Amino acid sequence: MFKAKVLIIGPCRSGKTVIANFLSDATETSSDDYHPTQGCRILEFEINNIPVPKGTNVNAEVELWDCSGDNKFEGCWATLAKDVVGVVLVFDPDDANQDKNLEALHTYFVEQQGLRDSQCIVFANHKGSGPLSDDIQLPPSMSKLPCVPTNLEQDSEGIHHEFKHFLGTLITTMNDKRDQEELSIMNNR
Repeated sequence: MFKAKVLIIGPCRSGKTVIANFLSDATETSSDDYHPTQGCRILEFEINNIPVPKGTNVNAEVELWDCSGDNKFEGCWATLAKDVVGVVLVFDPDDANQDKNLEALHTYFVEQQGLRDSQCIVFANHKGSGPLSDDIQLPPSMSKLPCVPTNLEQDSEGIHHEFKHFLGTLITTMNDKRDQEELSIMNNR
């Protein structure tokens, strides 16, 4: 079984914890009261039947690190980023003030950690009951990242589907890296 450490990060009040609880089937009750995450919460769970290339399905253990969007925890970022294989960036597209924070998080957790674009997905998390918009503008440095409009109230299964597909991509990347390392070891004998 594969094991994947995935960070869920984004600006404050973007809905990271609600999405993390949903993806992990956490039993915490959700309310309209906002309680900011203090540092990080780690949710461990299994996901079965993740589609990967060549028509196979695999199972994975996921460590979903629900990270605070508060800059006062920036001193912990190096620890959070250690051994990460994927990043879910969550932001509220209805809040125009989140762009700079989102871009800073992307720079640190994706670019500076040497992750590929395929190891990152963006959830544009609409929290209201209005229509989901596919016309979401990400900062230019993030324009190549897959951006998925989300709303738990309107399309919870879509979020599960996108996350499962993302895990399939991560598993493929992990397999490719492992194969390259084994080949390198064998060629250096």
